[in-house]
Amino acid sequence: MRWNGYRWDGVCYAVMQNSTDTAPIYKQPFNAEPPRSALVSSYVTPVDFFYKRNHGPIPVVDDIERYSVSISGLIDNPIELFMKDIWKLPKYVVTATLQCAGNRRTAMSNVKKVRGVGWDVSAIGNAVWGGAKLADVLELVGISKFTGTTNSGGKHVEFISIDKCKEENGGPYKASIPLSQATNPEADVLLAYDMNGEPLNRDHGYPLRVVVPGVIGARSVKWLDSINIIAEECQGFFMQKDYKMFAPSVNWDNINWSTRKPQMDFPVQCAICSLEDVAAVKPGKVKVSGYAASGGGRGIERIDVSVDGGKTWVEAFRHQKTGVPYIADDMNSDKWAWVLFEVIVDVSRSTEIVAKAVDSAANVQPENVLEIWNLRGILNTSWHRVKVQVGHSNM
Repeated sequence: MRWNGYRWDGVCYAVMQNSTDTAPIYKQPFNAEPPRSALVSSYVTPVDFFYKRNHGPIPVVDDIERYSVSISGLIDNPIELFMKDIWKLPKYVVTATLQCAGNRRTAMSNVKKVRGVGWDVSAIGNAVWGGAKLADVLELVGISKFTGTTNSGGKHVEFISIDKCKEENGGPYKASIPLSQATNPEADVLLAYDMNGEPLNRDHGYPLRVVVPGVIGARSVKWLDSINIIAEECQGFFMQKDYKMFAPSVNWDNINWSTRKPQMDFPVQCAICSLEDVAAVKPGKVKVSGYAASGGGRGIERIDVSVDGGKTWVEAFRHQKTGVPYIADDMNSDKWAWVLFEVIVDVSRSTEIVAKAVDSAANVQPENVLEIWNLRGILNTSWHRVKVQVGHSNM
């Protein structure tokens, strides 16, 4: 047996396959993340190292000719679209980072137990997505661009998957976004059929998925089956009883899901990927590198790194494309994509290295996990910390 480098810990399962058989054997649901060091090897995350998040068995679509997506609901002209219809629409390519809302949950759980997949820092990836803009698709059913409400009262766009999951009592996974976002071409919401220049594979939603840039990954529905124009937010489990942010005082005995809106944009985030949580290094120069991202299309204004646990700071170098200086919110920067950072620091003794990011709206990561702890362990955006032990080298 061999495995592809994903974490294997009984919670986040790796792809395993027999050396004489090319068909992967999946645990269900199949969830996996790459080693953190793989994330900083390239700006665009290779498909094999892009995290995988599922809530049920991975669907199989064999007949691409018969595959279709229906569009119905509070509209006058429901239609059924086949892939050939979608391929005829203008193709757009958008570089966007997707991140699971539970990224870095393990560190939150170490403070106080939470429920959910035990992600490290790698439930995130940056890809080049190709497909039709949802705004163009909705024009086919008479919904003009920049529309917030249809004549029949539709205000939200619901995406329904082929995927079946236990949380929906065996029904399909589903989620929604506001119609105003779906019809805004500048929001770059895609019905994507390509990933990094190749057709989507099964793990990532073949043959068609939604990509909602700047929003938690739970809204980028894979294996798209249908689109509904609805008056209220999707009433599915993952919109109404999951992926909501609660105060640290809320527990499973007093939780009231209806008091919070579904989480959409993800907050500013960064993580060190060049070092493990506890790393042995030689005294002297140490390279610290990682990623930073913020939701809603906000750029990364600064990444600060400290080698004394947060007492003093140095600013890291930021970049996206090789040879192109990164400037937050500049027209030459990918506004939906992460920023990679690196800095060389002097480490003379065992200490804690810390990183925090600031986005273009001056949002900054909170210092402590306790301040943002929540029972589902989502949106852990606290300062990322790694311990280094000087004297023993793993380099």
